[in-house]
Amino acid sequence: ERRDRTMISNLTNWSRLKHLNSNCILPARSVPSFSKSSFNQQIVRKTSSNASINGNVTKLAHRLSSTKISNSNASVRINSKSFVNWNDSTLNTRKFSTSNSLKEGEKVEMEQQGRMNLKELDLKNFPLNRIRNFAVIAHIDHGKTTLSNRLLEMTGTIGQENEKGAPLDALQVEKERGITVKAHVTSMFYNHKGEKYLLNLIDTPGHVDFGYEVSRSLYATQGALLIVDATQGVQAQTMANFYLAFDAGLAIIPVINKIDMVAARINETVSELASVFGCTKEETVLASGKTGKGVDDILPSVIKNIPAPTGQPDGPLKVLIFDSSFDRFRGVICLVRVIDGQLKKGEKIISAHSKQSYEVQEVGILYPTHHPTDILYSGQVGYLIAGMKTTKEAQVGDTLLDPENPSVPLPGFKPSQPVVFAGIYPVDSEDFEKMKDAVEKLTLNDSSVSVTRESSDALGTGFRCGFLGLLHMDVFTQRLEQEYGITVIATAPTVPYKIVHEDATETIITNPSEYKEGTGDKVFEPMVNADIIFPQEHLGVILELCRSRRGVQLDVSYMDTRVILKYKMPLSEVTSNFYDRLKQITSGYASLDFIECGYEPVTISKVTILLNGEAVDPLSALISRDRCEEFAREMVEKLKELISRQLFAISIQASVGNKVIARESLSALRKDVTAKCYGGDITRKRKLLDKQKEGKKRMKMIGNVELSQDAFLAVLKRD
Repeated sequence: ERRDRTMISNLTNWSRLKHLNSNCILPARSVPSFSKSSFNQQIVRKTSSNASINGNVTKLAHRLSSTKISNSNASVRINSKSFVNWNDSTLNTRKFSTSNSLKEGEKVEMEQQGRMNLKELDLKNFPLNRIRNFAVIAHIDHGKTTLSNRLLEMTGTIGQENEKGAPLDALQVEKERGITVKAHVTSMFYNHKGEKYLLNLIDTPGHVDFGYEVSRSLYATQGALLIVDATQGVQAQTMANFYLAFDAGLAIIPVINKIDMVAARINETVSELASVFGCTKEETVLASGKTGKGVDDILPSVIKNIPAPTGQPDGPLKVLIFDSSFDRFRGVICLVRVIDGQLKKGEKIISAHSKQSYEVQEVGILYPTHHPTDILYSGQVGYLIAGMKTTKEAQVGDTLLDPENPSVPLPGFKPSQPVVFAGIYPVDSEDFEKMKDAVEKLTLNDSSVSVTRESSDALGTGFRCGFLGLLHMDVFTQRLEQEYGITVIATAPTVPYKIVHEDATETIITNPSEYKEGTGDKVFEPMVNADIIFPQEHLGVILELCRSRRGVQLDVSYMDTRVILKYKMPLSEVTSNFYDRLKQITSGYASLDFIECGYEPVTISKVTILLNGEAVDPLSALISRDRCEEFAREMVEKLKELISRQLFAISIQASVGNKVIARESLSALRKDVTAKCYGGDITRKRKLLDKQKEGKKRMKMIGNVELSQDAFLAVLKRD
């Protein structure tokens, strides 16, 4: 700010000097640059190899008079016949006020760049034919968020510097991991052929564990941008997301991203899109989210190829809830799409699921944050606050209707099927109620998590939670800690097993403590069809890995220089570090996607971990009988590395039933009690050693073995 003041003061003083000639030369080196732009867009114009003038200086000089930039002497020439008076108030607020004509010029510039003056915004001016709702889908790390940010910058929704990345990847866990775990909605206004369009963009996750988030987002759109990395080509989640959009009947626009990279394989990627999905070269958009090259072609293609939403603007109210979150000050905030009618502030609505009625307190769009508009029309996407105070009131997939003229509700979303279950317990048992409230609020924002209450002798009262994968589980526990300040312990994950009893009844168990051996019941484990895409040179090691995980090969096909391998594998093998191992042996070039395909019979045993003879139920696991010994040996060896040494010896055992199949011992920390003896009779030293030995025995009887969170997660890292 101090540099900004100096620059404006210098420009004003220079323009006031009457003894100067008509042209005043300002050396480029003496012009200070802005630390942050006062305008929404900065333009940096290089005038020589060793000097550059910020676009804001150029704009200020243009406001003073005509501006010329000379490349020969790297200077800015300003006509000093006219000048603008600056007062202290404008300098303090850092908002530059000029004449009315300049304000009109700024308004024209805003209109040209697609920025919308929110004070003059009237959503009634956007009928159905000038609305486009689309999602951005891709494999992980293919540049979805970067490209989405570029679209928001191009339309003026966010600035290039001070607001970059604000609406997308806003969660702390997303910023730390560099991935998208939650779908984000943002509205844009775009001028196309003299008409202004309302474009609603949904940035979706790319990892397989968050596929349910993608499928829900697609229900609120009519089309999708399929982003493909030019350096990676078509990968497993690219195919999975394509078929999700295809099955939903959406228009799909392929976009090849990162074309500015040296390793970009543009022609090969175009061929892959044509061979796998049938996309033509003409409908494929080439772009770079980093440099902005080709981004200008995306939105015109969206308007041309994605159909407008359908609905009845004058019909009875029908609103779809496709996402929700909890705000501790305003309660539940729902993300909605208006199918029919108009959603107005102050009107009554009723939930088709809970039959409860509410009054609309606030309604608006996300531009890029919450902006109230008091009304949403048919086909538009926005947010709704209706005074919902509990998480059970806002069901994702619910339909909101007019209580006086209710219409037929929408069918809703198909519930997600968790594939990994784990126990979540507070570190301090007194924090259970606090954790319970946090879990309820977080599951409102992540409806794919299933929660049931359970208790453990070792850890107390907690929850048995179902997740869509190990990364999903890790992100959920991390969000509990970051957003709600709850430190939790996650037990070893397990998959759901089906138990068929002798009387033909079936039971699904998700906790090893529920399994009883020797009953004669038949056990079935869940299976998945896995698609693995990788370079041809890694075929041998991947075949060996799949065979070691009890996989059965279904098909193999080739896509240019890469292989598409289809395997049928047990879900328990896929969720036990299979993806990390796959990335390791292929140097990160392999990708994985899988879908459940029923149950198959299996012979399993319960492996119990014992510390000094005491069973630790949270570390127990259900393992295929032919792999019990291998798993037990891995567990005891890792626990030996993770458990801190105590003042007494610790025995680490793994047993199946009453038989111990693996064991490791952790020696005690021993104080040298004979260090103070300098010579003398041996009986004196022996007396001290015997006394220490007796103390060790008493300590072992009353000593407790402390386990860190790493020990509970050790079962996740199986090699």
